[in-house]
Amino acid sequence: MPIDPMLLAVLEAFPMQFDDLGSMTAQEVRTLFEQGNPPPGEDVASVEDLEVPGPDGPLPVRVYRPDGAAVPAPVVVFFHGGGWVLGSIATHDATCRGLANRTGAVYVSVDYRLAPEHPYPAAPEDCYAATCWVADHAADLGVDPGRLAVAGDSAGGNLAAVVCQMARDRSGPAIAFQLLIYPVTDLDFDRWPSMEENADGP
Repeated sequence: MPIDPMLLAVLEAFPMQFDDLGSMTAQEVRTLFEQGNPPPGEDVASVEDLEVPGPDGPLPVRVYRPDGAAVPAPVVVFFHGGGWVLGSIATHDATCRGLANRTGAVYVSVDYRLAPEHPYPAAPEDCYAATCWVADHAADLGVDPGRLAVAGDSAGGNLAAVVCQMARDRSGPAIAFQLLIYPVTDLDFDRWPSMEENADGP
């Protein structure tokens, strides 16, 4: 299948090269991924790095407060994408800044543990612990626990959906909203004809 010229131009301009991913370690791929990280995003009123209690030790989070945020503000706990193996607070910094400014919500980005060093259920347990911490410390954060949301892209979207199920099953925090950005919600690839139709695509 020929590559669309517009897509080809984007691929050629992309700073990351994926030719040898299969022979690289997870850490080598992470380094490559971080090198392709966009520069810092737009300004927000404040950015604060904290550590909160996690299931297996301190868990880094980054709190983004937009200009003019209400007090108490709505709050969104954000989980980055990266296939549960890649990504960090840093790779999604610009994303969280932009979302905070456009929604008026405080964003709390979670640096959950990554596979394969930390297999399932490390990531969802970290994300759930961070969400519980935000709900429990709403007054300290100046946020409204009644307007608590979760969000994430790709694997982070999966984690956001899973955290909602965990909160339901464990009688945890009431989550008012979930923002799932191209989430991973189904691993049964045989169900989708596009897997065959685009098998030879880029």
